[in-house]
Amino acid sequence: MRLPCFLFAVRGKTGLIVGMENIHGSASFFVSTPEVDFAVSEQGGHLAPVDFYFDEYAVSPYALAPWQPEECDQELPHLLRVLRGDFFCLPFSEQKQGPPHGEPANEKWKLVEQGERKLVLEIVTADSGATVRKSIEVREGQQALYVEHLVSGLAGRWNYGNHPILDLSELAEGQGRLAVSPFRWASVFDGVFANPTTGETGRLKEGARFESLERVPCADGSTLDLTKYPSAPGHEDLVMMVSEPATTAQPFAWTAATFDDYVWFSLKNPRDFPATLFWLSNGGRTAHPWEKRHLGRVGLEEVCSYFCYGVDVSREDRLAGEGIATTRDFAVDEVVRLPIIQGAALVEAGFGQVRSILPRDEQSIEITGDQGQVVIVKIDWQFVL
Repeated sequence: MRLPCFLFAVRGKTGLIVGMENIHGSASFFVSTPEVDFAVSEQGGHLAPVDFYFDEYAVSPYALAPWQPEECDQELPHLLRVLRGDFFCLPFSEQKQGPPHGEPANEKWKLVEQGERKLVLEIVTADSGATVRKSIEVREGQQALYVEHLVSGLAGRWNYGNHPILDLSELAEGQGRLAVSPFRWASVFDGVFANPTTGETGRLKEGARFESLERVPCADGSTLDLTKYPSAPGHEDLVMMVSEPATTAQPFAWTAATFDDYVWFSLKNPRDFPATLFWLSNGGRTAHPWEKRHLGRVGLEEVCSYFCYGVDVSREDRLAGEGIATTRDFAVDEVVRLPIIQGAALVEAGFGQVRSILPRDEQSIEITGDQGQVVIVKIDWQFVL
């Protein structure tokens, strides 16, 4: 990780580094380990950049916006000005009183703990009344981030989600491969996601149901293979897939993106995050600060929500007939733990789309590619359970 502007730094006995610096225009906490370097912006708690190290080789999947905060209209929400990597949303998307995706994705976080392998931040929110504690940990010998959000002091029904954004813009058209674990319900966003009256463009058919990511209906009657990304630029689209429930053989759900020579993956408990959103952000937004330059990005978002309509629509329980939760009940005197794992693994050329991610034993997983190639990754996957 580049360290251009130290505010403070401490090197531990093991040669690991912790500190704070200005990264892409935002004051950020950072932790540097032999396996992973990661930074979290003080404003909004956005996780990026992240470098996963394999000896001397590093991969950096998370996106940074093609603008910096000071370049933006200062009236814009902090979320858009800081936009990068992964951030926690409570509520998810719009709300009547408060910024989009909630104060956790917009306001400043307070440092609670910064160790050689762990960062703990906290925010006390005014919009929902929740206190959220964010913990990000790197375990020895593992190219992964163990991310946990503890939510306390919250009452009522709320939607929420983790919002990782990856950057595939350096890949050729269709070179990257996207995948998600088996799902039982899937649909294109059922409203206007890209507004043509403001010059925005989208490709997918509003509200179209689908059974395979390889054949998603388009507005012009064709289909689009969403497993191959980036697609041709100039569109902004959103789809939602509801994960199959966990089983003994498949105790977690997963999402994955194959780059040129590595796989990024995310593991979750589908009871905590019932659905996955694919936000295909490929030059279809025209307004400031987008200006058609947010290209080749994809949000692989794990949520308890109804698309990105916001908390009020999620409370309408539009998928109740399908037995799908779009909010969660919180009690003011309980602490809700929302864990997720995000990691990376090197793969050989031709690995292609991830076909499955399964436990191998209690300390590792098997990631299987298009042609049956298997990569074994050391991961304490029970963390998400």
